[in-house]
Amino acid sequence: MAIRNVVQVGDEILRKKSKEVKEFDEKLWILLDDMKETMIKNDGCGLAAVQVGILKRAIVIDVNHMYIELINPIIISSSGELCEKEGCLSCKGQIGYVKRPQEVTVKAFDRYGNEFVITGENLLAKAFCHEIDHLEGVLFIDKMEKVKRK
Repeated sequence: MAIRNVVQVGDEILRKKSKEVKEFDEKLWILLDDMKETMIKNDGCGLAAVQVGILKRAIVIDVNHMYIELINPIIISSSGELCEKEGCLSCKGQIGYVKRPQEVTVKAFDRYGNEFVITGENLLAKAFCHEIDHLEGVLFIDKMEKVKRK
């Protein structure tokens, strides 16, 4: 496994739409393993492949030391609303409030090509939405609530 460089805001690749994964092979497994190590090394709770410069629809998430890999994820339902603080490994030093669903259900594939459905609430729901946004070229700073000053 290897630690990869995390692409920073301003690099145009972060604004591109990621491509569907079609090959569930050793190259994908190496990418996922490297992404997990990179996420841990950078103290993140999620990382999309585009954040390491690879335009593939692949995500790794770590919520409470529960590691989840999502390949070609699609949000199939959501409910509720939360507005909480977010940050991003690709937007170092920036933190802001973003409205997200409180509960999200995602359909995805695992590293072997097996389809599954997973539902997350609160932090996990936020991580699903944040990372899936990356696959569409959307950053949390695009959705940040504007701070109103008196």
